[in-house]
Amino acid sequence: MVGVYGGGAFVLVFLACIALIGVPVMLAETLIGRRARQSPANALKALALEAGHSAKWSWGAFAGMITALLILSFYSVVGGWSLDYIIDMGRGDFQGVTADQVGAYFATVIADPWRLTLWHTLFMLLSAAVIAKGVVAGLERSLRIMMPLLFVMLVILLGYSLTTGHFMEGVHFMFDFSTDKLLDGLLPAMGHAFFSLSVGVGSIMIYGAYMPKHSSISGTIVGVALLDTFVSLLAGLALFPIVFAAGLNPSEGPGLMFVSLPFAFGNVAFGQLMGVVFFVLVAIAAWSSAISLLEPMVAYLVERTRIRRGWVTFWLAFTCWFVGLGTVFSFNIWQQAKFFVNEGDAFHLYQWGAAGGLDFFGVIDFFTSRIMLPLGGLCFVVFAGWVMGREAVRDELSIRNPLLFTLALFLMRYVAPIGILIVFAAQLWK
Repeated sequence: MVGVYGGGAFVLVFLACIALIGVPVMLAETLIGRRARQSPANALKALALEAGHSAKWSWGAFAGMITALLILSFYSVVGGWSLDYIIDMGRGDFQGVTADQVGAYFATVIADPWRLTLWHTLFMLLSAAVIAKGVVAGLERSLRIMMPLLFVMLVILLGYSLTTGHFMEGVHFMFDFSTDKLLDGLLPAMGHAFFSLSVGVGSIMIYGAYMPKHSSISGTIVGVALLDTFVSLLAGLALFPIVFAAGLNPSEGPGLMFVSLPFAFGNVAFGQLMGVVFFVLVAIAAWSSAISLLEPMVAYLVERTRIRRGWVTFWLAFTCWFVGLGTVFSFNIWQQAKFFVNEGDAFHLYQWGAAGGLDFFGVIDFFTSRIMLPLGGLCFVVFAGWVMGREAVRDELSIRNPLLFTLALFLMRYVAPIGILIVFAAQLWK
C-alpha cells in the first residue's frame, strides 16, 4: 500500500486513521462483544433492545459478516501463495537467483490457475477444519510461539536490509512527505487501517465476547494498535531497502513480498532455512486471520439454527472457496475481464480486454476494504457511542480517570464517525 500510494504521505494518513478512527472502532467492537457475549448480529440486536432501540441495528453486523466472507475469499488465495512458497523455498528454488528470475518465477506461479486453485483449496480446508472442530486452545498455544518468532524474523530481515546499501533510500521512501498523492491515499489508508486492525466486520467483537471481565479493554486495544502499527512500520523498513537493492518497482502491489523476500533469502547465508521458516510463519499468521474472518458468521448461524457447527462451517467455507476462484482466475484466464471501465466520456460496467478498470480481485478488494469495512466501522462506533448509552460504555471500559473516559467517548461519538465521513467526502470530491 505504501508503494502504490507514494510513500510518506500514505504512512502519515495511515497513522492518523489508526489513532483517530481505528482505535475508537476497535474499542467499540470489543466492548459490544464483551457486554453481549454473542455473535456480532445477535450482540447488536440484544444490546439495541436492551437500550430501547430498534433490533434492525443487527443488519449492520450482518453486513459486516458478509464482508468478512468476501475478504476471506481472496485472503485464502494469497494465503495459498505462502503455502506454495514454503515448498519452493524448501527445494532451494531461490538460491542464488536474480531479482528478474524471482519476478519471472512469481509470474509463472500466478499464471497457473490449477496451481493456485490447489493451494487456495488447501488453505481454506485448513481454516475450516479449525473452525469446525473448535480447536481454539491448540491454535492459541501455537500462536504464542509462532507470532513472536515471526517478529524475530522481521528483525533479522531488517538487519539484512541495513547491509544492502539502500536502507536510507527505503527510509526516505517511507517517510518523506509529498502532498501530490495525499488525496489519492485517503480512502485506501483508512481502509487499510481497518484491514490491519481487523475491525469493521465483527471479528474483534468475537474476541471481545471471550474477553474476561477483569481485563482492561482500553489498555488492551491501545497496546494492540501500537504493536500492530510498530510491526507494520518495521516490515516496511525491512522490505523497501531490499526492493530498491533488487531494482524492483515499489508499486508492484500484492505480489511484492513474494518477489523481494525470496530474492533476499536466496542471497544470504542460511537463506533457504530462513525462507522456509518465514513463509511457514506467514502462513500461520494468515491462517489465524482467516479463522477470525470465518468465525463470526459460523457463530451466528449456529446460534440461530439447529444445524451442526461442522455443516455450517463446510457450506460457508465452500462458498468462500467458490467466490475465491474469481480471484484465482483474475491473474490468468480472466485477466482481460475488466469492470467499471472509464474511457473518456464512456463508462462500461464490464468490458473484455480494456486498458483500464478493475479485475474481479480488484472489485472485491475495493468494495470490501474501502467501502464495507469503513461503513461497518461507522455502524459499530455509532452504536457504541450513541445507542448503548454512556453508563453501559463506562461499565465495560472500566476507565477510572474521568478525563480519559470522556476522551474515549468523544473519540467514539464524534471523531471517528466524522473522520470516516470526511474521508468518504474527500474521495467523492476528488
